[in-house]
Amino acid sequence: MKKDSITSELNLYKPIAEAVSLLLFPHAEVVIHNFKTKCIGAIFNNLSKRKIGDESLLDENEQLSDSQDVFPPYFKINWDGRRMKSVSAVLKNKAGKPIGLLCINLDISKWEQMHDLIRGLIESKVEQPDFLFKNDWREKINVYVSTYLKNHGLCLEALDRVEKQKLLFELKKEGAFETKNAASYVADVLQISRATVYNYLKEKP
Repeated sequence: MKKDSITSELNLYKPIAEAVSLLLFPHAEVVIHNFKTKCIGAIFNNLSKRKIGDESLLDENEQLSDSQDVFPPYFKINWDGRRMKSVSAVLKNKAGKPIGLLCINLDISKWEQMHDLIRGLIESKVEQPDFLFKNDWREKINVYVSTYLKNHGLCLEALDRVEKQKLLFELKKEGAFETKNAASYVADVLQISRATVYNYLKEKP
């Protein structure tokens, strides 16, 4: 085998590596490692401050190439502390011999920041002040309906006549209709008329 044959064969994978880097730009770098030289053979959208010819610093190439063809996503830390989600695939020549490794390193730091922002917006460790909501009967109805649906594995929009009637009886047991205008509010929630609410409640459970 000629001295540069592996390099030539790895070059065939460069367009694929470059295409992936362009698709995910600017969030991912794609690196091709050469098993023969144990160095980086190509790098696109450089995020790791490495360059072609740098040592790959992989584990034993023979053991690496014989273990599996694709390594599922794993995490690593970039030079600037950002977390990277990576996936690697063994590159082979026409004879099926492993000649290199293709690594896609995705910078997920911005998604993590967005995740933290969203979590901070939707989560609250502070309960609502009782003195503000102690007379909010609408809130109490909302909480009860939400809990009821969750406990019974139901969806509000998909409730049929029987399920709506059962829910109305449960609300009645909780005293929901002792408040003026509560029936109208519940009717709006269940998307039925106020008269239908009373008709359902007149029927036997």
